[in-house]
Amino acid sequence: MKRRTLLATAAVGLGLSLGGGALAAGMDHVKACWVYVGPIGDGGWTYQHDQGRLAVIEKFGDKVDATTYQESVPEGADAERVLTQMALSGCNIIFTTSFGYMDATNAVAAKFPDVKFEHATGFKRDSANVSTYNARFYEGRAVEGLIAGRMTKSNKIGYIGSFPIPEVIMGINSYYVNAKKVNPNVELTVVWAYTWFDPAKEADAAKAMIEQGVDVIASHTDSTAPLAEAAKTNGAVIGFGQASDMAEYKPSPRVTSIIDNWGPYYIERVGALLDGSYQQADVWAGIKGGEVLVGEITEAVPAEVKAEAEALRDTIGAGSYHPFTGPLNKQDGSAWLAEGETPDDGTLLGMDFFVEGIKGDIPK
Repeated sequence: MKRRTLLATAAVGLGLSLGGGALAAGMDHVKACWVYVGPIGDGGWTYQHDQGRLAVIEKFGDKVDATTYQESVPEGADAERVLTQMALSGCNIIFTTSFGYMDATNAVAAKFPDVKFEHATGFKRDSANVSTYNARFYEGRAVEGLIAGRMTKSNKIGYIGSFPIPEVIMGINSYYVNAKKVNPNVELTVVWAYTWFDPAKEADAAKAMIEQGVDVIASHTDSTAPLAEAAKTNGAVIGFGQASDMAEYKPSPRVTSIIDNWGPYYIERVGALLDGSYQQADVWAGIKGGEVLVGEITEAVPAEVKAEAEALRDTIGAGSYHPFTGPLNKQDGSAWLAEGETPDDGTLLGMDFFVEGIKGDIPK
């Protein structure tokens, strides 16, 4: 499934691209609702979105009812049914927190023009009441890649992919490119789990990599299962927290993490309904905007590598380094980026290829 989008020029706050008209007046009370693809106890993606919901409650108190959410909603017809029920129940704004909710979100939004719909990681905004929001996860992957390239002893690093969509392909490429920059001998193994959350499948993917000699594993799935498998190796394999800190695996195998910090965005959007400034938006923020956080780099990482990784994080946040900086070729050897060149956002959000050096095909 290809993601196709053009992000408009960043504007105010967290990089909001604004369209449509603002509300004429604010609201005295907002009912905010969330649809989750996994359980809030997944320890990763859904857990972190729910932390954002709780931040809304803490910020606004009795001005907001943010207690309505539904966990483990399948992507497809079930999502449309749940969204319809939420809209009918009086939700003023509904956050749909997985890529596969995109069509359902837009279909239901067309039937309820007075309800605001916010879709995470999608690109369709078919109605004026649909906004999209995303995070530049690939920036955190670059930091993970540097650590992986420096710390691997076997020169074999791994990545568990969920689905072959641009968001995931972007992460794989960034991880590999920035590992390769510090370790030209590194080889990457990609295993596709075809799930966002299935601890058994995620564990099997990690086991398969470890059996092949991989000693650093990143993942784009939602549970802590890959770290649990790494923990069984008595320090031989390390990994990273995904979407949330996964601090229970510190200091190793979890040596750092990508933390999706949704709270500020949720507060911004609900607050805009309350004060009357709400407008349709398309947001793609990263380390600079605070939507992507790099978790504590633990003492399991050598001091010099930690310093190098923190410097990379800071240069990305300052805008002085882009994780995809040429020269870079595509997997087939064709030119992609010239020396010093970086891609635009449209190119990134439509990424459907591996970079040169990655073995294996992207499933169709």
